Amino acid sequence: RLAFQTNVNSSFLQTVQLGFKNLMLQKMRAGLAALGIFIGTTAVIWLVAMGEGVSYQAQQQIKELGATNIIVRSKAPSGGNGDRDSNSRVKTYGLLRDDYHRILSNIPNLRRVVPMRELRFDLRVDDHTASVKLVGCPRDYLKLNRLTIARGRWLSARDDRENVIVLADETALRLFPYENPIGQAIWVGSEIYVVVGQTASRTPSASIGGSLEARDYNLDAYIPLETLRYRVGDLVMKRVGGEFQGEFVELSQITVTVADIDDVDETAEIIQSLLERYHENEDYSVVIPKELLRQAEKTRAMFNVLLVLIAGISLLVGGIGIMNIMLATVTERTREIGIRRALGATRKHIIQQFLIETVVLTTAGGLLGVSCGLMCGPLFRFARTVLTMISPDMLPPIVHVLEPRIAPWSVLLSLAISVGAGLIFGVLPARQAAFLDPIEALRHE
Repeated sequence: RLAFQTNVNSSFLQTVQLGFKNLMLQKMRAGLAALGIFIGTTAVIWLVAMGEGVSYQAQQQIKELGATNIIVRSKAPSGGNGDRDSNSRVKTYGLLRDDYHRILSNIPNLRRVVPMRELRFDLRVDDHTASVKLVGCPRDYLKLNRLTIARGRWLSARDDRENVIVLADETALRLFPYENPIGQAIWVGSEIYVVVGQTASRTPSASIGGSLEARDYNLDAYIPLETLRYRVGDLVMKRVGGEFQGEFVELSQITVTVADIDDVDETAEIIQSLLERYHENEDYSVVIPKELLRQAEKTRAMFNVLLVLIAGISLLVGGIGIMNIMLATVTERTREIGIRRALGATRKHIIQQFLIETVVLTTAGGLLGVSCGLMCGPLFRFARTVLTMISPDMLPPIVHVLEPRIAPWSVLLSLAISVGAGLIFGVLPARQAAFLDPIEALRHE
């Protein structure tokens, strides 16, 4: 039995050696045959890596809002002027300060509840003017939105109802292009405020779907929420078409942060029930960023499937090319096959020989493709640097922040497909070679 096993192993090794020898006799043909598999394998890894990179950027934008955050926003009702005001020229809607207190008192285990009110305002200093979003907010607003202080300080408890203001980076640059804004006095509407701080530049957040709007934090100005309430008020009047129209809104947004991401859904349902009880009109919206994160993950999965299908076509074309070449090889080596059969080689040996040659071709192409695929990150960064040096505006902004992310499953999948292609597309040529008539094969010229 041991002698039989040794003989089988020896026969298999001889077949492998013969397969390698035959491939080396036609290096150019073998290289071109493996090229299709190489391109397909590289394409799978590269496309999935780029897709993962784009998906990661999208998910990071969503996570900046906080995966444990529930955002409750005021919105104008679809019809009518609301139910809290009888004046047709004043639209009354949105969240109330009572809503904020109800959330605090009725929902336990909340990490943070941050109310805010925002308005469009013109800030003036001498000849400089900046149209900004004036945000009335508490102290927790800084940490909630991941803002950092570049100069001065943030709002503190002693600033309530005081005329102090913190400028965002671009706002400060427009008002004070050549000097330090800290300690300077500026006009906010018809009142003077003292600048106590300046926030550092922050990348604007992109809009996501129809729920989360784009937000540029660099064109903001921040004052205490109580200051905005008592200095500006809840009612804002604007002149539209020769007459004054107004909006009465107490709070623009309440952001609720829960301790555990598993509590987001239940907490959002409780908030929705509370608001429904005290709001006749639907003048608010409850947005859960975690839901958008789930949608982003589903989109990523669908995107990856699409990319793998596209790249799989390349592997299919490469496999068909290899089958074509192996069929031609069978025709060229018909006499050799006849001699081997005459010397005692069985059909099994012939099938093994041609399958081994095909698998060697596809495996070699697959391994080279994996090696090139793993170089996706460095090659992409190199190409981006070169193109940026040639023309800084050539590439869209997303490309400058995009980083390919190699997915381990794509490497294993592409390699498995390449080896599988060798087996699948090598069966027909191998069977054709094995079932040649030995007598006719020996007569072939």
